[in-house]
Amino acid sequence: MDKAKPTLVILAAGIGSRYGGLKQLDTFTSEGDTILDFSIYDALRAGFGKFVFIIRKSIENEFKSVFDKKLKGKANVEYVFQEVENVPEAYQNIGRKKPWGTAHALQMAKDVVHENFAVINADDFYGKEAFEVMANTLLKTDKNSYSFNMMGYLLKNTVSDYGFVSRGECQVNESGYLSSVIERTHIEKVDNKLLRKDDQGNFIAIDENTVVSMNFWGFTPKYFEFGDELFNEFLAVNKTNLKAEFFIPLVVNSIIKSNKATLKVLTSNAEWFGVTYKEDKEFVQKAIAELKVKNIYPTHLF
Repeated sequence: MDKAKPTLVILAAGIGSRYGGLKQLDTFTSEGDTILDFSIYDALRAGFGKFVFIIRKSIENEFKSVFDKKLKGKANVEYVFQEVENVPEAYQNIGRKKPWGTAHALQMAKDVVHENFAVINADDFYGKEAFEVMANTLLKTDKNSYSFNMMGYLLKNTVSDYGFVSRGECQVNESGYLSSVIERTHIEKVDNKLLRKDDQGNFIAIDENTVVSMNFWGFTPKYFEFGDELFNEFLAVNKTNLKAEFFIPLVVNSIIKSNKATLKVLTSNAEWFGVTYKEDKEFVQKAIAELKVKNIYPTHLF
């Protein structure tokens, strides 16, 4: 069994339209820490050995100036790019302005990821224990297997008070394996109740204790066997749809239904928080300050 240190793939090509700026590089402490700094710090301590940043070419210099010096001598670093035009020529659409989604982004990393790997969003805070559980699981997994996993969170702990959020709603079987995940693109707190929009745009209730995906996945390199084929199928159907997005849950669902792989839902005591809207920032700043006061993190991470 290959005991190579796992890789952390960071989804950081998003535009942050609801947040009103590049939240991947926004700072949340007086020391100038980004949310991603905490994930990198936690991942290094948990045993990840390589970091792959999926970004847009237009933010390459900013990213490198922030993260290269922090990771120098500590881990290997790669940058790959997700651009709207990174699709087969037959499917290119000059009207398309937004990248093609998280699963498209992940395909951009396939040539530099040869180890078991985890995937995270750059702008979510996942917690120290979550990285430890994920790293330990990936270290024990044969890299030639189809044993995948996901870090599960409760919906009620992942919503914003300031507007709607997008979450992967998970169905988990009695053995703790994922049986399906559906990307819910609009979940909102209304009068202290959680509601989601259905395909017709109608609000319906959703249980606050629903297990959701926060895009913290654990895969072996075998994942990439599925991505390209499914993306081509997706493009064939959606090439003229300027808003269609190819999400990781779409790939995961297809993998599960094919019975070619299993996906274990992992849990930890870690608390998730993140910023979807500018108004979320103050809460996150307070939560991070508290973690530093408790010495869970040092004043200076790097």
